[in-house]
Amino acid sequence: MFCFKRLWMVGMVSGLFGASVSSMAQPASAAPSGPWDGFNLSTREGDQWRLMFSPHTTHYSYSEEHKRVILLGAERERADGALAGVTFFSNSFGQPSTYIFPWGKVYRDVMGYPGVFAKWTAGLLYGYKSPYENKVPLNHDGFSPGFIPAVGWESSRFQLQLNFLGNAGLMYQMSWKLSP
Repeated sequence: MFCFKRLWMVGMVSGLFGASVSSMAQPASAAPSGPWDGFNLSTREGDQWRLMFSPHTTHYSYSEEHKRVILLGAERERADGALAGVTFFSNSFGQPSTYIFPWGKVYRDVMGYPGVFAKWTAGLLYGYKSPYENKVPLNHDGFSPGFIPAVGWESSRFQLQLNFLGNAGLMYQMSWKLSP
């Protein structure tokens, strides 16, 4: 009951964010994937895979408890711009964490600027355990819903991205395209 209700709320928020970004950007073209496609691990024509790395996160407020955040992950983008993926990272308090996002979307050429993109992902975050369980909203035994909006710039094989981590901080991310 806990997860489904909150994931539904995250889905509603992400839909509203996606609708507002789509008015500024052109979505990638192709047939829609559907809301549960992120759980489908099969490969389709036009899929792109990226390896993600984040060497640094800037926190909005300083705390002596903050540790360096390093992230590694993989992301699949469907031909229609639907995103899904998984990341592994050490959170701001040095705890091993993961973020699995079966929902997401990328919008390219935002406001007519080639190479500029906006994206969002939504899913399940795990890792913020005692005594830091209150550092992320709606946390229950280390599990909480996640929603990450981002903006960035891309070339044909490389992306630079800025992830907005709620009221906590900004994550700087690089991604490399693995598939043609």
